[in-house]
Formats: sequence, C-alpha cells, structure tokens
Amino acid sequence: MNETIVCTVGNVATQPVYRELASGPSARFRLAVTSRYWDREKSAWTDGHTNFFTVWANRQLATNAAASLSVGEPVIVQGRLKVRTEVRDGQSRTSADIDAVSIGHDLARGTSAFRRSGRPETGGAAAASSRPEPDWETPPADEAEADATQQEPEPVVVT
Repeated sequence: MNETIVCTVGNVATQPVYRELASGPSARFRLAVTSRYWDREKSAWTDGHTNFFTVWANRQLATNAAASLSVGEPVIVQGRLKVRTEVRDGQSRTSADIDAVSIGHDLARGTSAFRRSGRPETGGAAAASSRPEPDWETPPADEAEADATQQEPEPVVVT
C-alpha cells in the first residue's frame, strides 16, 4: 500500500532481455538517468551524475518493451522503486530497481510510431474487438479543399 512510485526520464542503456517464465513474460533492461544543469561559468548545459536503474516489466508490458526498445533510445518509465542491499564477497552493494507500470518513448526528444499489439482472444471480448476501428485521420489540406470544390453547390432560392 505504501509504495514509492517514481517517474524517470533517461536512455535505454542495455538491450532488453526477454524471458518466458511460468508466471508469464518478463523483460529487464538498464536505464541511465543523467541530471543536467546550467553551468554559469561555461554558459552551457553540463551533464551531472548518472544514475542507473534496472527496469523490470511483466506480462504484456514486457512483450511490448522487448519489441520496441533499443539501446540509446530516450524513454520515460513509471513504476515502483525497489532499493535492495546485498552482501557479496564481503562487500555491501546497493541497487535500485523499478518495477515498471508504464514505459514509453520520450517524444520531447524524437518521434515514435505506435502500433497496437494484438490481444489474446477471449469469449465475449472477441466480438467487441472484431469491430473496425474508426478512421481518425484528418485528410491533408489539399484533399479537403478538393472534396469541398467537388460538392455540388446548393441551389439559391430568390424570393
């Protein structure tokens, strides 16, 4: 109930590793998050410290992340922060993991083409998903003008 939810913006540092487990699909990758600040002496933006997080995704999010993400791409990750400390060879190591709820490309730094993934077919949902999706696209300006000029004008009635 009391969980630490974080939203991080960074770059994919390692290629996502995808696994099919008994509990369902799972994927993980490393996320590099570098702070930036304005250096008044240099009059330029400067990179600060880089934090690395291991991002874990499960189920459909894991499948989509593995198919969509590549090293170096800017992403936004939202999820539950898990900080772990373990002792290995007498040394204490601390790691920060994010159990992802949502992952997406950072559109402030580039473009992305979204493709809806297929959903597993189930009884009642199959009929609802077979309906065609409406055409939401706006025609280009020249096509809209051509359509408007091809329509027959309404007759003018003078009384």
